[in-house]
Amino acid sequence: MPLAHRTVRLAVCSTVVLAAAAACAPEPENKAGNKPATASSCAPGKLTTVASGKITVGTDKPAYAPWFQDDDPSNGKGFESAVAYAVAKQLGYGKSQVVWQTVPFNSSFAPGAKKFDFDINQVSISDARKKAVAFSSGYYDVRQAVVALKSSKAAKARSVADLKDVKLGAQVGTTSLDFINDLVKPAQKPAVYQKNDFAKSALKNGQVDAIVVDLPTAFYITGAEVTDAKVVGQFENSAGTPEQFGLVLDKESKLTSCVTGAVDALRKDGTLTSLEKKWLSDAVDAPVLK
Repeated sequence: MPLAHRTVRLAVCSTVVLAAAAACAPEPENKAGNKPATASSCAPGKLTTVASGKITVGTDKPAYAPWFQDDDPSNGKGFESAVAYAVAKQLGYGKSQVVWQTVPFNSSFAPGAKKFDFDINQVSISDARKKAVAFSSGYYDVRQAVVALKSSKAAKARSVADLKDVKLGAQVGTTSLDFINDLVKPAQKPAVYQKNDFAKSALKNGQVDAIVVDLPTAFYITGAEVTDAKVVGQFENSAGTPEQFGLVLDKESKLTSCVTGAVDALRKDGTLTSLEKKWLSDAVDAPVLK
């Protein structure tokens, strides 16, 4: 065989071997344990979803302001409703192709298969929850805050230490409750409620001195629901990294990379910031409790 032909044949064989090796090599995985999104796997409107040709989004009921408006996630009003539709649009689904499903808060990140494509309900990303579900990248950086009746001794708190001797309450399964137990460590066992509605009623009726909720919710409560209450202050971010809300997906979901890509694109192009200003503008700075 002439040298030129032998050289070409060797080059072709080398290329075939390299291609085969590349095909067999494992793809790197992202932090959620899913393969990175590709143009084909995230083809607009062509994802393998719960309902073919639609995106099914879960959230709790009632759907609270300022995250939703009029207890109707489907109207596109409120920060999380708007974010859900923006993510769906990034994935290639119009508003008419978004299906809402009622999912209790604690059920959204409990172990087990999910009947939604993603859930949006002020669920903070945590290592403990990642054992049962997958998360998108964060769509909102959040602080926890204390709300107390203006007549309560808790209303005068200026530090975490000032809260140790007051009766506190929070919704079960939330980082709000974690902040009470892990940071405040109050002398009295905190009151725990199935929903924030019950916590607000307890506050209004004087059954607790103060409740802990996320900061935007705190401003909404004091501005529209319990007007004789005040935002006492917000907790410092002691971990060094911000607490973030993330979209919840099934632990084995093949959509996680695509949904994360959509959230990242919305953050990069300024959409998330714009929606935050529109719907959460009342969540202004509050004193930091140290």
